[in-house]
Amino acid sequence: MSAGGEGTTGDNTGASPAGRPASWQARLPFFYGWVVIGVAFVTMAIAVTARTSFSLLLPPLIDEFGWERGLSAGAFSFGFLVSAALSPLVGRLMDRRGPLVVIESGVGLVTSGLLLSVLIAEPWQLYLTLGLAVGCGANLMTFTAHSQFLPNWFLRRRGLAISLAFSGVGVGAIVLLPWLQNIVLAEGWRAACIAMAALVAMVLGPLNLLVRRRPEDLGLLPDGDSRTEAAAAARGPSRVVDRDWAAVEWTLGRALATARFWWIVGGFFCALVAWYAVQVHQTKYLIEIGFDAVTAAWGLGVVSAVAIPGQIALGALSDRIGREWVWSAGCLGFAICYGALILLESAPSPALLWAMVLSQGALGYALTSVMGAIVVEIFEGPHFGTIFGTVMMWAIAGGALGPWLAGAIHDATGSYRPAFLGAIVCCAFSAAAIWIAGPGRIRLVPGKLGRGR
Repeated sequence: MSAGGEGTTGDNTGASPAGRPASWQARLPFFYGWVVIGVAFVTMAIAVTARTSFSLLLPPLIDEFGWERGLSAGAFSFGFLVSAALSPLVGRLMDRRGPLVVIESGVGLVTSGLLLSVLIAEPWQLYLTLGLAVGCGANLMTFTAHSQFLPNWFLRRRGLAISLAFSGVGVGAIVLLPWLQNIVLAEGWRAACIAMAALVAMVLGPLNLLVRRRPEDLGLLPDGDSRTEAAAAARGPSRVVDRDWAAVEWTLGRALATARFWWIVGGFFCALVAWYAVQVHQTKYLIEIGFDAVTAAWGLGVVSAVAIPGQIALGALSDRIGREWVWSAGCLGFAICYGALILLESAPSPALLWAMVLSQGALGYALTSVMGAIVVEIFEGPHFGTIFGTVMMWAIAGGALGPWLAGAIHDATGSYRPAFLGAIVCCAFSAAAIWIAGPGRIRLVPGKLGRGR
């Protein structure tokens, strides 16, 4: 990696030597990076839905086997926690073998977990199939995995590209979850698992054969630039602000010894505490304060719908104004969401419900569009995957803690209000932590090149 920090992450394994004729991918009439983004969009839509479909399968599972809700729901948390523990290993595998091995392993795990789930008869089998196999397999195909190689493909439009890929999650929720629910109602939960397994294997297996770690593997450059354009950009204003920092080859050990790493960890951890606490408890809370079940379910669905344009717009905006501003906007979105939920308890109204939904989806969900960019712009280099995987271990742990903690606080106090107030504090801390980490003090976003520093 150059001191200027304009290279991409990952080692040189498999890269095309200078002068090698471009492959058929390089001769496409458009930049191959958009193929990678398109594949990621479809993968996120299907893989995240495969994991979140657990909520659709849980009621018929409980009805059939008579298990306690806590025991049954614990399978999802179990898979989530194991995924967190494995995230550093996933990052190391990404550094060494690339996304093809990681994602196809996820395809195999999710497909196997869904197919084997039809044989469930005991709780431990639920934990191993829909919990461990599907949960860990989805983690190999979703946010953690894609955030480790998508930033390689774009510099000028990094935020836009990643946000387009991750907007697939909202599309998947809108299109696939109703389809699965209809199968559950018409043919049972086992048929739904088989249908989802077939979709994962038949679509994501072949499709992800098109994925490459970085453009250099195809003899290309980020953003589809020509050698001439890249040379001209190199002579122009540098994105690097802190040259001494950017010149370091960051290993996990070196990153762990910096305050910036731990501020990122704290920011991501607190953000996911807030994110998953509201995602899990929102529907139950709305019903408890007087909304009917249809309206409560509608609220959750609209969050996914409005997240699509919100993610794309704010991801693109981050390329112009900086990752810190968009991260703060996402944290503000969740803070407004929790404030609206608190006010809804004493003054239920459509206006407050819309404020809660729009702030959570259109603002809050944009956090995912800058997660990878924040870390890569601070710790860019051949060990980025391992570093990012370790950050996500803590972040996913926050996502696992949030729902449990909110529920425990409700059980102890009889109210969600203390948990919601605590989540607002988490949002404020998260925004401050990313500003302190300061990716913009290491590398400028493209929109700030040439401006006064």
